[in-house]
Amino acid sequence: MVIDYARMGRMSPAIENSAVPAGQAVANDYDGFAEAYAAETEANLINGYYTRPAILDLAGDVAGRRILDVGCGAGPLLAALREKGAIVTGVDPSVKMLDLARQRLGEGAALHQAGLGGAPLPFPDGAFDDAIVCLVLHYLEDWKAPLADLRRVLAPGGRLIVAVNHPLVYKLLYPDAGYFAIREYSEDYTFSGQSAVLTYWHRPLHAMTDAFTAAGFRIAVISEPRPAPGAHELFPDLLKEADSTMLCFLFFVLEAV
Repeated sequence: MVIDYARMGRMSPAIENSAVPAGQAVANDYDGFAEAYAAETEANLINGYYTRPAILDLAGDVAGRRILDVGCGAGPLLAALREKGAIVTGVDPSVKMLDLARQRLGEGAALHQAGLGGAPLPFPDGAFDDAIVCLVLHYLEDWKAPLADLRRVLAPGGRLIVAVNHPLVYKLLYPDAGYFAIREYSEDYTFSGQSAVLTYWHRPLHAMTDAFTAAGFRIAVISEPRPAPGAHELFPDLLKEADSTMLCFLFFVLEAV
């Protein structure tokens, strides 16, 4: 599979996270490009026609369910879940992303500045029926404490729905790098003409599944979905190769046990 990041709105990836020269974008600084990111990802291929529809499909009937969206960003997934009858709460570490989410959802929306990998989530035990963590965990080196905290805020039998960078994509991008090591790497992006740097942690599939089960989850679904209906008509050049129907991400539905 050949992944053309330039045509997907990304610039060439650069392995390892190095010091950023003065004037360049700071890694994972969503406050620095919140509006550009929100505009770019509202209806693009990867977000609008792949990850978001895949999450909604995996979530199924959510009417009446209490759902936490971790890394909610500007709130498009929260809005879609609310339209389906869910009782939604969003958290994000970016103040500017939360401002955009509040503009979308209204002043009364349950939005909190919080994230994974730091202080515990600001909710009591068993507060949610589902938690959605879409394209967030791959920013973290250590998954133990974040997954334990997510398990804590879920009711017994609750679901954790996760989307992460597909571990095979790292090996395709960096064929000389080791697959089995947990390793940091960075990529440069362009969102609506604004440059940004995102830094990730690659981990092999078995490290993901081991972390899930150690945190008290049962793996119910592992999915490599195809794009949503209409994607091939809107993005024919990006999707003309059969292998590109797997767009770089891996999805899990986990049940709290």
